[in-house]
Amino acid sequence: MHDLIDFVLHINTHLEALVGQYGPWVYGLLFAIIFAETGLVVTPFLPGDSLLFTCGALAAASTATGSSILDIRIVAPLLIFAAILGDTTNYAIGHFVGPRVFRAEDKRSFWHRLLNRNHLMEAHAFFERHGGKAVVLGQFMPIIRTFVPFVAGAGSMTYRQFAFFNLVAALSWVGICMGAGYAFGNVPAVKEHFELVVLGIIGVSLLPIAYGFVAGRLRQGKLDIE
Repeated sequence: MHDLIDFVLHINTHLEALVGQYGPWVYGLLFAIIFAETGLVVTPFLPGDSLLFTCGALAAASTATGSSILDIRIVAPLLIFAAILGDTTNYAIGHFVGPRVFRAEDKRSFWHRLLNRNHLMEAHAFFERHGGKAVVLGQFMPIIRTFVPFVAGAGSMTYRQFAFFNLVAALSWVGICMGAGYAFGNVPAVKEHFELVVLGIIGVSLLPIAYGFVAGRLRQGKLDIE
Protein backbone atom coordinates (compact mmCIF):
# COMPACT_ATOMS: atom_id res chain seq x y z
CA MET A 1 0.00 0.00 0.00
CA HIS A 2 2.87 2.37 0.85
CA ASP A 3 4.42 1.75 -2.58
CA LEU A 4 1.10 2.44 -4.29
CA ILE A 5 0.63 5.74 -2.43
CA ASP A 6 4.20 6.76 -3.25
CA PHE A 7 3.66 5.89 -6.91
CA VAL A 8 0.48 7.98 -7.09
CA LEU A 9 1.92 11.02 -5.29
CA HIS A 10 5.15 10.99 -7.32
CA ILE A 11 3.63 9.58 -10.46
CA ASN A 12 5.49 12.00 -12.72
CA THR A 13 8.97 10.92 -11.59
CA HIS A 14 8.01 7.24 -11.54
CA LEU A 15 6.52 7.44 -15.02
CA GLU A 16 9.61 9.21 -16.37
CA ALA A 17 11.77 6.49 -14.83
CA LEU A 18 9.61 3.80 -16.43
CA VAL A 19 9.91 5.47 -19.83
CA GLY A 20 13.68 5.65 -19.43
CA GLN A 21 13.85 2.00 -18.43
CA TYR A 22 11.35 0.40 -20.81
CA GLY A 23 11.10 2.88 -23.67
CA PRO A 24 8.14 2.26 -26.01
CA TRP A 25 7.00 -0.68 -23.86
CA VAL A 26 5.64 1.87 -21.38
CA TYR A 27 2.74 2.47 -23.77
CA GLY A 28 1.66 -1.12 -23.10
CA LEU A 29 1.91 -0.55 -19.35
CA LEU A 30 -0.22 2.61 -19.53
CA PHE A 31 -2.78 0.78 -21.64
CA ALA A 32 -2.90 -2.05 -19.10
CA ILE A 33 -3.39 0.32 -16.13
CA ILE A 34 -6.26 2.26 -17.74
CA PHE A 35 -7.84 -0.94 -19.02
CA ALA A 36 -7.66 -2.61 -15.59
CA GLU A 37 -8.89 0.49 -13.73
CA THR A 38 -11.96 0.77 -15.96
CA GLY A 39 -12.49 -2.87 -16.88
CA LEU A 40 -11.94 -4.95 -13.75
CA VAL A 41 -14.21 -4.40 -10.76
CA VAL A 42 -11.49 -5.68 -8.40
CA THR A 43 -8.96 -2.93 -9.30
CA PRO A 44 -10.69 0.42 -8.63
CA PHE A 45 -7.63 1.57 -6.63
CA LEU A 46 -5.41 2.04 -9.70
CA PRO A 47 -4.59 5.65 -10.69
CA GLY A 48 -6.80 7.08 -13.41
CA ASP A 49 -7.26 10.86 -13.47
CA SER A 50 -3.79 11.58 -12.08
CA LEU A 51 -2.17 9.14 -14.52
CA LEU A 52 -3.88 10.79 -17.50
CA PHE A 53 -2.87 14.25 -16.28
CA THR A 54 0.73 13.09 -15.91
CA CYS A 55 0.73 11.51 -19.35
CA GLY A 56 -0.43 14.82 -20.79
CA ALA A 57 2.30 16.71 -18.92
CA LEU A 58 5.05 14.35 -20.10
CA ALA A 59 3.70 14.45 -23.65
CA ALA A 60 3.84 18.25 -23.56
CA ALA A 61 7.43 18.12 -22.28
CA SER A 62 8.26 15.69 -25.06
CA THR A 63 6.79 18.03 -27.67
CA ALA A 64 8.59 21.07 -26.22
CA THR A 65 12.02 19.44 -26.04
CA GLY A 66 11.75 17.24 -29.11
CA SER A 67 12.44 14.18 -26.99
CA SER A 68 10.65 10.84 -27.12
CA ILE A 69 9.25 10.68 -23.57
CA LEU A 70 5.64 10.23 -24.66
CA ASP A 71 4.11 11.05 -28.03
CA ILE A 72 0.69 12.65 -27.63
CA ARG A 73 -0.32 11.31 -31.06
CA ILE A 74 0.18 7.77 -29.77
CA VAL A 75 -0.69 7.90 -26.08
CA ALA A 76 -3.99 9.82 -26.38
CA PRO A 77 -5.71 7.48 -28.89
CA LEU A 78 -4.22 4.46 -27.12
CA LEU A 79 -5.66 5.39 -23.72
CA ILE A 80 -9.01 6.37 -25.21
CA PHE A 81 -9.17 2.88 -26.72
CA ALA A 82 -8.07 1.36 -23.38
CA ALA A 83 -10.92 3.15 -21.57
CA ILE A 84 -13.49 2.09 -24.18
CA LEU A 85 -12.29 -1.51 -24.16
CA GLY A 86 -12.12 -1.56 -20.35
CA ASP A 87 -15.66 -0.28 -19.89
CA THR A 88 -16.93 -2.68 -22.56
CA THR A 89 -15.25 -5.61 -20.81
CA ASN A 90 -16.70 -4.46 -17.48
CA TYR A 91 -20.16 -4.28 -19.05
CA ALA A 92 -19.77 -7.84 -20.35
CA ILE A 93 -18.65 -9.09 -16.92
CA GLY A 94 -21.61 -7.34 -15.31
CA HIS A 95 -23.96 -8.90 -17.84
CA PHE A 96 -22.65 -12.35 -16.93
CA VAL A 97 -22.19 -12.20 -13.13
CA GLY A 98 -24.19 -9.11 -12.15
CA PRO A 99 -27.48 -10.88 -11.37
CA ARG A 100 -25.62 -13.25 -9.06
CA VAL A 101 -24.05 -10.32 -7.19
CA PHE A 102 -27.29 -8.40 -6.67
CA ARG A 103 -29.04 -11.53 -5.45
CA ALA A 104 -26.23 -12.37 -3.01
CA GLU A 105 -27.59 -11.40 0.40
CA ASP A 106 -25.30 -13.74 2.37
CA LYS A 107 -22.20 -11.79 3.40
CA ARG A 108 -20.26 -15.04 3.46
CA SER A 109 -21.09 -15.82 -0.15
CA PHE A 110 -18.42 -15.98 -2.86
CA TRP A 111 -19.76 -12.94 -4.73
CA HIS A 112 -20.03 -10.82 -1.61
CA ARG A 113 -16.42 -11.59 -0.69
CA LEU A 114 -15.16 -11.04 -4.22
CA LEU A 115 -16.87 -7.68 -4.77
CA ASN A 116 -17.72 -4.81 -2.48
CA ARG A 117 -21.49 -5.03 -2.70
CA ASN A 118 -21.98 -1.66 -0.98
CA HIS A 119 -20.08 0.06 -3.79
CA LEU A 120 -22.13 -1.85 -6.33
CA MET A 121 -25.38 -0.74 -4.72
CA GLU A 122 -24.18 2.88 -4.61
CA ALA A 123 -23.29 2.67 -8.29
CA HIS A 124 -26.68 1.13 -9.02
CA ALA A 125 -28.46 3.98 -7.18
CA PHE A 126 -26.33 6.54 -9.04
CA PHE A 127 -27.18 4.80 -12.32
CA GLU A 128 -30.89 4.80 -11.54
CA ARG A 129 -30.85 8.55 -10.85
CA HIS A 130 -28.91 9.61 -13.91
CA GLY A 131 -29.58 6.92 -16.51
CA GLY A 132 -27.25 7.08 -19.51
CA LYS A 133 -25.54 10.16 -18.10
CA ALA A 134 -24.23 7.96 -15.30
CA VAL A 135 -21.81 6.30 -17.71
CA VAL A 136 -20.37 9.70 -18.66
CA LEU A 137 -20.52 11.32 -15.22
CA GLY A 138 -19.26 8.20 -13.49
CA GLN A 139 -16.17 8.10 -15.73
CA PHE A 140 -14.83 11.09 -13.79
CA MET A 141 -15.34 9.53 -10.34
CA PRO A 142 -12.87 7.07 -8.81
CA ILE A 143 -14.44 3.75 -7.73
CA ILE A 144 -17.78 4.76 -9.28
CA ARG A 145 -16.24 4.65 -12.77
CA THR A 146 -15.20 1.04 -12.14
CA PHE A 147 -18.65 -0.10 -11.03
CA VAL A 148 -21.03 1.82 -13.30
CA PRO A 149 -20.27 -0.24 -16.46
CA PHE A 150 -20.66 -3.39 -14.37
CA VAL A 151 -24.06 -2.23 -13.14
CA ALA A 152 -25.09 -1.24 -16.69
CA GLY A 153 -24.23 -4.73 -17.86
CA ALA A 154 -26.17 -6.31 -15.02
CA GLY A 155 -29.39 -5.34 -16.77
CA SER A 156 -30.02 -1.61 -16.51
CA MET A 157 -28.94 -0.65 -20.04
CA THR A 158 -28.89 -2.22 -23.50
CA TYR A 159 -25.47 -2.60 -25.08
CA ARG A 160 -26.36 -0.30 -27.98
CA GLN A 161 -27.19 2.53 -25.60
CA PHE A 162 -24.18 1.78 -23.41
CA ALA A 163 -21.78 1.78 -26.38
CA PHE A 164 -22.76 5.33 -27.32
CA PHE A 165 -22.33 6.75 -23.81
CA ASN A 166 -19.16 4.71 -23.35
CA LEU A 167 -17.61 6.39 -26.39
CA VAL A 168 -18.61 9.85 -25.14
CA ALA A 169 -17.28 9.04 -21.65
CA ALA A 170 -13.89 7.81 -22.84
CA LEU A 171 -13.35 10.73 -25.21
CA SER A 172 -14.37 13.24 -22.53
CA TRP A 173 -12.38 11.66 -19.68
CA VAL A 174 -9.11 11.12 -21.50
CA GLY A 175 -9.47 14.35 -23.48
CA ILE A 176 -10.09 16.57 -20.44
CA CYS A 177 -7.62 14.96 -18.02
CA MET A 178 -4.82 14.50 -20.51
CA GLY A 179 -5.55 17.85 -22.14
CA ALA A 180 -5.27 19.59 -18.76
CA GLY A 181 -1.91 17.90 -18.18
CA TYR A 182 -0.73 18.86 -21.64
CA ALA A 183 -1.76 22.49 -21.12
CA PHE A 184 -0.72 23.03 -17.49
CA GLY A 185 1.54 20.15 -16.46
CA ASN A 186 4.73 21.99 -17.33
CA VAL A 187 3.84 25.30 -15.71
CA PRO A 188 6.70 25.90 -13.22
CA ALA A 189 4.39 26.15 -10.20
CA VAL A 190 2.70 22.88 -11.16
CA LYS A 191 5.99 21.07 -11.73
CA GLU A 192 7.39 22.25 -8.38
CA HIS A 193 4.32 21.11 -6.45
CA PHE A 194 3.22 18.13 -8.51
CA GLU A 195 2.32 16.07 -5.42
CA LEU A 196 -0.14 18.75 -4.29
CA VAL A 197 -1.62 18.91 -7.78
CA VAL A 198 -2.14 15.13 -7.74
CA LEU A 199 -3.81 15.36 -4.33
CA GLY A 200 -5.99 18.17 -5.67
CA ILE A 201 -7.04 16.07 -8.66
CA ILE A 202 -7.93 13.17 -6.39
CA GLY A 203 -9.81 15.48 -4.00
CA VAL A 204 -11.84 17.14 -6.75
CA SER A 205 -12.73 13.78 -8.30
CA LEU A 206 -13.97 12.54 -4.93
CA LEU A 207 -16.19 15.56 -4.26
CA PRO A 208 -19.26 14.19 -6.12
CA ILE A 209 -19.00 10.94 -4.15
CA ALA A 210 -18.76 12.85 -0.86
CA TYR A 211 -21.72 15.02 -1.87
CA GLY A 212 -23.78 11.96 -2.76
CA PHE A 213 -22.89 10.30 0.54
CA VAL A 214 -23.81 13.36 2.63
CA ALA A 215 -27.01 13.96 0.64
CA GLY A 216 -27.98 10.33 1.08
CA ARG A 217 -27.42 10.47 4.83
CA LEU A 218 -29.48 13.67 5.08
CA ARG A 219 -32.34 12.09 3.12
CA GLN A 220 -32.17 9.01 5.33
CA GLY A 221 -32.20 11.24 8.43
CA LYS A 222 -35.34 13.01 7.22
CA LEU A 223 -37.04 9.67 6.57
CA ASP A 224 -36.11 8.43 10.04
CA ILE A 225 -37.55 11.60 11.60
CA GLU A 226 -40.78 11.24 9.65
